Amino acid sequence: MANVLVTGGCGFIGRHVAAELIGAGHGVRLYDAMIEQVHGAADAGPSADIPPEAAVIRGDMRDAPRLAEALQDCDAVIHLAAEVGVGQSMYEIARYVGANDLGTAVLLEAIAAQPVQRLVVASSMSIYGEGYYALPDGRLYDGARRRKADLRAGTWQPSGPEGEALEAVPTDETKRPDLASIYALTKYQQEQAALIFGAAYDLPTVALRLFNVFGAGQALSNPYTGVLANFASRLANGERPTIFEDGQQQRDFVHVRDVARAFRLAMEAEPGAVSGETFNIGSGRSYTIERIASLLAEAMDRADLEPEVLGRFRAGDIRNCFADIGKARDRLGFAPEHRLEDSLGPFVDWVRRSPAVDRGSQMRSELEERGLVS
Repeated sequence: MANVLVTGGCGFIGRHVAAELIGAGHGVRLYDAMIEQVHGAADAGPSADIPPEAAVIRGDMRDAPRLAEALQDCDAVIHLAAEVGVGQSMYEIARYVGANDLGTAVLLEAIAAQPVQRLVVASSMSIYGEGYYALPDGRLYDGARRRKADLRAGTWQPSGPEGEALEAVPTDETKRPDLASIYALTKYQQEQAALIFGAAYDLPTVALRLFNVFGAGQALSNPYTGVLANFASRLANGERPTIFEDGQQQRDFVHVRDVARAFRLAMEAEPGAVSGETFNIGSGRSYTIERIASLLAEAMDRADLEPEVLGRFRAGDIRNCFADIGKARDRLGFAPEHRLEDSLGPFVDWVRRSPAVDRGSQMRSELEERGLVS
């Protein structure tokens, strides 16, 4: 059994990872800056959802002495700490680069001084940009990019190199990164810095590329968190969910408990099978954003609040990306257990017990003021 430091451990995913590790007999120490946008008022304490067996240390990832203190006597690190939000990253650039990239660099230096036996880092599906597509002749195409002129004309779907129609297909880890946002850039840097460091220091290191994570415990009042939480916050306040473009963009939604199990599996796996590798962690299913909004509205008994489809695009967004999880299944033994359709009831029960301040309009205004919505 290991003593594990979980950075960003008081956040949505971190709390579930902590519970998963403790349930498997590991010791857990959580390190978190407790930023107000995610955790509420600056003087708020740790969430009641944090397992009581977990030790909590409050600190910034860039605080080297504090981080070194948290790392003492730890056998493994699960690195979740990051600023999260595609739209916000496009104007709070220094904040995202500082927390995500510099914060990771400080962590790696701390590990060099106090070695551990395993490092697992949270990466993101955002690094792919557009996912894989199939050309009319069946060949895979990984060069899809949307032009602003097409988006302004309401042509949302990317086309092939000769203007061919494309079909979105599952994306595996062979897809070349194509970074469409500052957030994606910082997540790719986190992933690659950890893998380069692991190879240099003979530290077994694994990167998990997370797709859209959902479940109880998301920050309902943070407009830059997951789309399901954003929709829930709107619906809970009697407002229609707002959708960019036409709502037919496709995403993969994976339950946070499945994600937590994936982190434990990656930490416990034999090093020779996983070290230096990247793994998609998703459900292996695709959903349109409009369908997600409708399913959630029905689950919350607000089917009368039909989605407001804006017909506008947001800088940094991609059209389609959903996971091929074959590699994680074969090498980690990862198999999702919680389908979205079967998990909305517990999610809605939690939403009804939680305060939800709708800041969706504020988010739109912040992006529009900077010309990031067209």
